[in-house]
Amino acid sequence: MATFRQEFWQKHRGLVWSNPSADDSVWIRAALMHPRFDRVLDIAVEFGLERLREEWRILEEEGTENAQRARRSVERMLANIEKGFARAAA
Repeated sequence: MATFRQEFWQKHRGLVWSNPSADDSVWIRAALMHPRFDRVLDIAVEFGLERLREEWRILEEEGTENAQRARRSVERMLANIEKGFARAAA
């Protein structure tokens, strides 16, 4: 089911500038392909870490050069966010 959280994405307008009404998955994948910790964390809080991991898995399976280039940063960010969430829950 396609979803779109317009109000949330207003904070990150430049991610999908060519199609601002794109599905949430498009926005999340764009953020993962151009990883910035504050933005990835914001998305994890809004959508959950599992959703981010699922979108990242899809990008990794595609195996593009951009995904390979972002891999190290994204995986480090996701691991750190997971640790932070675990600490906050304790």
